[in-house]
Amino acid sequence: MSKSYKEIMNDITTLIFDVDGVLTDGKVHVTTSGEMLRIMSIKDGYALKTAVDAGYKVVVISGGSNEGVKTRLKNLGLSDIYLGTPNKVDTFNKFIEENNIKAENCLFMGDDIPDYHVMQLVGLPVCPQDAAPEIKNISKYISHVQGGNGCARDVIEQIMKVQGKWMNQFDAKYD
Repeated sequence: MSKSYKEIMNDITTLIFDVDGVLTDGKVHVTTSGEMLRIMSIKDGYALKTAVDAGYKVVVISGGSNEGVKTRLKNLGLSDIYLGTPNKVDTFNKFIEENNIKAENCLFMGDDIPDYHVMQLVGLPVCPQDAAPEIKNISKYISHVQGGNGCARDVIEQIMKVQGKWMNQFDAKYD
């Protein structure tokens, strides 16, 4: 019998996210100078920082490349940021090998076809509510939240609650 996604969440130590369509709503605002601007959720940002502070490896692997996104992620405490990645599988395999992490201890949240093959390698493939049908078909959990609107927060909060780590940062500050 296969494990439920909640049972798998107990084993997750590494959280990997795509950017466009997951940490953003997948839309880009193009300025007259050609710069592409993205909007990211503060709720996702809070959860990403909370996960980093709780000791999770939080990683971004994205085909897109944007300095503003990179700066935002660094400011949240992420150090493993792979943007402009043409082959997510190669990047993932290299990352887990270099960090001695097992694929079954990883979550990957993706939303579209470029995420498909890497999502098949992880212990917990998940996606936003508005992901492509092919991605929904291989996901063990589909967030009730759309990309860019708190879907990363949804899965991070669930994992941390299952593992008894959600809200712990407040316990230490207010005891």
